[in-house]
Formats: sequence, structure tokens, C-alpha cells
Amino acid sequence: MKKILIQLLPFIKKFKKHVILNVFFNILYALFSSLAFVSLIPMLNVLFDKTQKVTEAPVWTGIGNIKDYGETLLNYKVSSLLDNGNAQMALLIVISIVISTFLLKNLFGYFAMQHVMYLKNGVLTDLRKDMYERIISLPLRFYAKRQKGDVMARILGDINEMQNSFFIILELIVREPLTIVFSIILMFTISWQLSLFVLLFIPVAGFMISRIGKSLKSKSLRAQRESGKLISIVEETLSGLKIVKSYNSEPTFKSKFEKSADTILKLNNNIGLKNNLAGPLSEVLGIITIAVLLWYGGQLVLIDKVIEGTTFIAFMGLSYAILTPAKAISKASYKVKNGLAAADRVFEILHHKNDMIDAPNATELKAFSKQLKIENISFKYEDDWVLKDFSMTVPKGKTVALVGQSGSGKSTIANLVTRFYDVNKGTISIDDNDIKSLTKTSLRSYLGLVTQDSILFNDSVRNNLLIGKKEATDEDIINALKIANAWEFVKDLDGVLDFNIGDSGTNLSGGQKQRLSIARAVLKNPPIMILDEATSALDTESERLVQDALENMMKNRTSIVIAHRLSTIQNADEIIVMQKGEIAEQGSHQELMSKNGVYKKLVDLQSFE
Repeated sequence: MKKILIQLLPFIKKFKKHVILNVFFNILYALFSSLAFVSLIPMLNVLFDKTQKVTEAPVWTGIGNIKDYGETLLNYKVSSLLDNGNAQMALLIVISIVISTFLLKNLFGYFAMQHVMYLKNGVLTDLRKDMYERIISLPLRFYAKRQKGDVMARILGDINEMQNSFFIILELIVREPLTIVFSIILMFTISWQLSLFVLLFIPVAGFMISRIGKSLKSKSLRAQRESGKLISIVEETLSGLKIVKSYNSEPTFKSKFEKSADTILKLNNNIGLKNNLAGPLSEVLGIITIAVLLWYGGQLVLIDKVIEGTTFIAFMGLSYAILTPAKAISKASYKVKNGLAAADRVFEILHHKNDMIDAPNATELKAFSKQLKIENISFKYEDDWVLKDFSMTVPKGKTVALVGQSGSGKSTIANLVTRFYDVNKGTISIDDNDIKSLTKTSLRSYLGLVTQDSILFNDSVRNNLLIGKKEATDEDIINALKIANAWEFVKDLDGVLDFNIGDSGTNLSGGQKQRLSIARAVLKNPPIMILDEATSALDTESERLVQDALENMMKNRTSIVIAHRLSTIQNADEIIVMQKGEIAEQGSHQELMSKNGVYKKLVDLQSFE
């Protein structure tokens, strides 16, 4: 718990005013919770005619004597009223004291809850913001082995779990313990013998409750991990619903979901059983304490005559007042275990080391005037080398195409040039500037990327394109759409630029989505364009329209084209044929065809197809 509190401290500091006020009002709440039962004594004394007779007004002798002074003053006022036959007024005074005490107790409790609400909501909102910022700043390598659903579960479910359970600790360490402490102090002022009887059972109850809750955190952690898996199954099912249905795989996915849901059910039931046991256990132990107290206290009242019956009733109220906070502490301690497990998962993301941050002396890329150069690079995602000692140069204004079979390393080049990953060996430079020495923001501002998968967002046409250039006007957007051969269908959409394309562009065809992706890159107008198999998923007609759009975009622009369909790159200035991460051949289309080698075989194979 200490480790989590230290990690939360920077977030809590921003709201320290609410922490201080929460603690202040909780102290007052705890004090008046105890005084509320003591305030019953004067009322009971009046009702049972046990009020101590005081005929002279007390004299104030200082703060150290405040308890005796207050008690004597009250008895003096009440005695005077009773002696004058004004019992109703005497009763009204003592009842007013009881009402005032309970009113102040609840008022301070309300203020304390208000401030802990502001603290809790503020801290967890900041946590969620920081976590989202962290999620989008971490490199792609971080997500290679993680399920999206698990990451989503952390930013949504785990932070909610912290909100629902972990911040109970403020009550755990302030309000409830102080209520117990104040009650015990007042109990000792009434009768030390009775107080010892109560205290005898508290350590026993605490020991039993802690033994039950020992394994709760590990079970909570397992339940939260399984929840992440469940969200991943739902996310994957919705993303691939067409495939699920077309292959009649609904039973398979249903079985996976039900298995995960049943695992969560079993874990939650185990956690719930122990959570539910906390309250009854603490109450049973408390009732046993009360029973023993009644037996022993009854002797002190009826036989030994060392305590008044009215005072004993108030003492019983104080004893029972200990049960409520003790019960709350036991329940809260279980919930905090759940919160600790959730906090561990949240801070695992927040404190994950980002190994692709800008270098301390990173500079801004100011211009591109000569070339993009890749020199002797080698790279691997895991154990096997994907690229081996690979080199190529793309002069400014030229187009270099990369071709080869799947797995030859073509798309990896795009990932490395954009610094989604860093090379293991060798260098990539722009105008003799190693891209590792540049800020990622300035590097990517010079690059445009169009991928095989048209990645669009559930928003309007306009807002999807503005991702490329936030300050663009509608006129700029329409010009970009025209260059990308997309204006011909956008102008007929309901709402035109305000048309919502749906989740991942479901309201558009594949060719339309791809042309919007190209228009987004056109609007950004970067000097270097990377096209990663931008036409491979399209039909013939869509491919022609998209290819025309690409050619419009690449005019007088430096381009790296990763191609599956070789017909789309025949006009490239240079074509590099890749095999298993190495260069097999390179040259123009005519030069490679005349070599009668790997490239010609690929062309012949596609022509045959």
C-alpha cells in the first residue's frame, strides 16, 4: 500500500486543500460521533430523576478544567429549573444538546464527504488523462504482445475500481479510527474496568479479519486480468464480425466468451464471499463484546453500585459506536485490496519505460533538400532478422519502389523510416541527419503515410482530413479531395464534408476509404511520401482511380512505394526487389526485365494470374 500511495502522491498534491479539509472535518465528525452518545447522559438523568444537585454556579479556572466546568454548569442550570418546577424547560435543554450534537456530527460528515469527492474525482480524472497520454506515446513494440482489450480494461475498469475502493483509505486512516479513539477515551473517563473488557476483543477481531483477507489482492488481480481478456474477445468479435458470421464461427467465439465470463464469475464469487464475511464477522464479534459488557456492567450497576444506570446506558451506546467504524474498517480493508490490485495494473502502464523517446539533444528537422538515405541497416522484431545489412538512397523528387514476396521486409522499411521502431544496426538519415537525432514530431511532419488498411475514424469527412493539417480551410480540403479523385463521391454525400463516415469508415466502400486516406496525405502535403501497398486490397476499377490519385500526389515528390501489384510501380525511378530482408535486384523496370531474374518472374507470375 505504501508503494501505491507514494505513486499517487504527485496526483494528490494538486488537491491538497481538499485533503486537509477532509481530514479536518473527519476529525470533527469523529469527535461529535462520540460526544453524541455522551450527550444522552444529561437527558437520561432528567428522565430518571438522577440529575446531580448543584446549587452554586461553577467558576472558570482554565481550559484544563473544561470537562468538569461544563458538566457542573449543566447540572446547575438543570437543577435550578427542576427546583423551580420547570421540568419541561430542563428536558428541552438536554434534548437540544442531543439534537445539536447529532446535527453537528452529520454536518461535518457531509463536508468531509464533499471534499473527498472532489479529491477522488480530480485525482482519477488526472490519472485517466495521464494514462491515455502514456498509451498513445508508447511505441508500437509495447503493444506487439498485448491485447487491446487489456489496455482498455486498465484505463476504464481498473481506474473505476480504484475510484470505488482505493480512496476509502481516507476514511480508513482518519474518520473511523478517530471515532474509535475518541469513543475509547470517553469510555475510560466513565469506567476503566468496562473499557478494558471492550478492548480485550478488538485485537482478536482484527486478527481474524486480516487472516480472511490475506489472499484477496491476488484474486482481484486475476479477476481484473481476465476482465481485460473478456473485453479483447468482444473487441475482436465486433472488428471481425463479417468473418465470424461467414465462417459460421459464432459457437466458437461464444464458447471463448462464456469460458472467460465463467472464470470471472468464479473469481468474483470468491472475492464476494470474503467481502461479505467481513461485515457479519465484525458484527458477531461486536455483539459478543456487548454481551460480556452487559453481564459485567450489570454487576457494577446492580450489585457494586459503582456506576449509575443512566451512565451505563450511554457507555453501552459508546461501545456500540465502536462497532460501526470497526465494521467499516474491516469492509474497507477488503475493498482496498481490490483497489491495490487495480492500481498495480494502472501504474504498470504509467511507469513503463519508453525506449523511443527523443534524444536529450534532439534537433528539429528544418528542411529536406537532398535525399533520404538508408545505410547498412539490420533489424529484428524478436529473434529472427527481418532486414540484413540493407541500404538504399531516395534522392529528392524521385520514386523508389520496394517489391518482393510477403515477409521480405518491405513494410518494415516504412516502420523504420517513420520511427515506429528503431533499427538495431546501421542508420537512416535525411539530408545527413540521423533520424534518431531528430525529434519524432519534426521527422513525422515531413512524412506522409498511406497504408493498405484505410485507417479512418468515426467522424465527419472534414475532421478525418483535418488530422493531416488542422488549420486547413474547406477550400484546401476540397482541393485535396479533387487531387485524390475523392471529390466526385464526397460532393454527393448527405452533408458533404459533414457526412459521418461511420466506425472505421463503414459507410464508404473500400476504394472510397482509400481515396480519403490519400486526400488526408495530400492535405498534409509532406515532402516525403510512404505508400505501403496502398492499392493491394482494391478491385480493378477502384485501383485505377486510386492509382491515378497516387500519381497526382507523387508528382515532384519524394516517394517510397511498397507494392504488391507490380503494374502500379513500373514508372518508378528505381525498383528494389527484396528477398528475406536483403536486396536481390535493383534498377528500373526495363533494366530488371532485361535481367530475366527475380523481378521478371514476379511480373510473369502476376501477368499469368
